[in-house]
Amino acid sequence: MSQNTSVFSNLSEYLIGVLFGLGLIISGMTNPAKILAFLDIAGAWDPSLIFVMGGAVLVGLIAFYLAKNRTQSFLGGAMHIPTRRDIDRPLIIGSALFGVGWGLAGFCPGPALVSLGSGELKALVFVVAMLGGMLLFDFLGQKK
Repeated sequence: MSQNTSVFSNLSEYLIGVLFGLGLIISGMTNPAKILAFLDIAGAWDPSLIFVMGGAVLVGLIAFYLAKNRTQSFLGGAMHIPTRRDIDRPLIIGSALFGVGWGLAGFCPGPALVSLGSGELKALVFVVAMLGGMLLFDFLGQKK
């Protein structure tokens, strides 16, 4: 890959990240109270997260449909599309831990990083815990 292609690739990745972060801010997904209100189906339920998730799923479905027969990305990089489709114990445990963390904190990784950038103390606690969980996963994975 030439240096110009690498610079363009890095710039496009940065701009896509900024666009993603702006989308999270505009949709209110960086506000833990909004997420917790979505999860509070017996109280002051806020269904707006369904529309944000639905839009994200639709974009993802279109992207994977377009990508399934490609060998290179639009910027010339290799395609790395997941091939595993099995549901195993680590997937179930990881999904449960993700859901519990999301429900307790009102953050998932993307919005937490965006909120951290705005100086949100709760996001700092979440990101530190998330990084600790990632390190623990790597540590336990190396013991096998």
